[in-house]
Amino acid sequence: MKNDRQITELLIAIPCAVAVVFTTLFLSILPFNRTLAAKRDYIVYWATGQQLAHHGNPYDGAALSRLERGAGFEGSESFYMRNTPWSLPLALPFGYVGAQEAALPWSLLLLGLLVVSVRLLRSLFGSAGGHLDWLGYCFPPALFCIILGQTSIFLLLGLALFLRLHKRHPFAAGAALWFCSLKPHLFLPFGVALLVWIVVSRSYRILYGGIAGMAAGAIVTACIDPNFMAQYVYYMRTSVVTHEFTPCLGDVLRDSINPAAEWIAFTPSLLGCIWALAYFWPRRHTWDWFENGGLVMLASIFVAPFGWVFDQSLAIPAILFAVSRNPSRMPLSVLALLYILIEIQIISPFGLHSAAYLWTAPAWLVWYLFARASANKAAAGSLPATATI
Repeated sequence: MKNDRQITELLIAIPCAVAVVFTTLFLSILPFNRTLAAKRDYIVYWATGQQLAHHGNPYDGAALSRLERGAGFEGSESFYMRNTPWSLPLALPFGYVGAQEAALPWSLLLLGLLVVSVRLLRSLFGSAGGHLDWLGYCFPPALFCIILGQTSIFLLLGLALFLRLHKRHPFAAGAALWFCSLKPHLFLPFGVALLVWIVVSRSYRILYGGIAGMAAGAIVTACIDPNFMAQYVYYMRTSVVTHEFTPCLGDVLRDSINPAAEWIAFTPSLLGCIWALAYFWPRRHTWDWFENGGLVMLASIFVAPFGWVFDQSLAIPAILFAVSRNPSRMPLSVLALLYILIEIQIISPFGLHSAAYLWTAPAWLVWYLFARASANKAAAGSLPATATI
């Protein structure tokens, strides 16, 4: 038994140590390597901030291309900020600093938000041993998100704040969902369950907080760029980015049936929303966002119409909850193996558009179901036998 425990702890320690070493090396090199800073997704946020600070169109492809290539970007196409338009205030500070100077502070900010998010979740789920924090800090998609300079960590923060605040501070919990609105396509079934839960439980203060957060974000964005909505609409009408392949179920279906029919990519999300309603309704009077919300969030990631491996940072709450509720070491061993496999894939020559990443989103979902089933079986086995007549 002791040897089994040591083996499990070693399996957890290996991917965590690899992730820490790799991320530390990257952050150490980043301030001194201009090309490294420009090759990341971060460069589009910097270029967008430059446009905003100089009163330019943040969706002007030609202007963005000049800025990005001037900073050392070598891609064949311009990068655009694909988040919802009210996320533009996040990019504004980049307008007053150079691309290389802002690269490390931005990555450190994302790292800090990851730590805050995990600590918020850790305080909710309790202690399951010393590994719980590190499973969140070293979650491969989250660290990959930090390395690329992507914004999915902000979504994780919004989700963690919602889970932390929704019982005692519902208005603030609703306002925190503004962060989740930066990439709303990742929350479609989750959002449907949330809206129905608000009505059933009469938790309207969460809805009011969400409306207030969205209104505040829109007002701040309008102050920075009064034409932001018209510019964004034109960008969406003329851009071809919605037709590109991302490693998710929706895009596989679309490209298999009719690559020009973008609506096909939303079919899994629609089915996911129907499932979320069917899953929620029998549990509506006992619904718990810790107990039930994790599965809905993982399903939302799986059926998203488009997405990347770093967006799977949103799986952290469900994974930490499952670990905190499972006394068995087998799920931890399987989880450590998943960490190792994804770390190997991240450093492999596969590009982000590669179909080789298709397995990652369903893997978290399958692991979660396995971990919860294992926990339920262990709990059932510990119940005292009842006398029979």
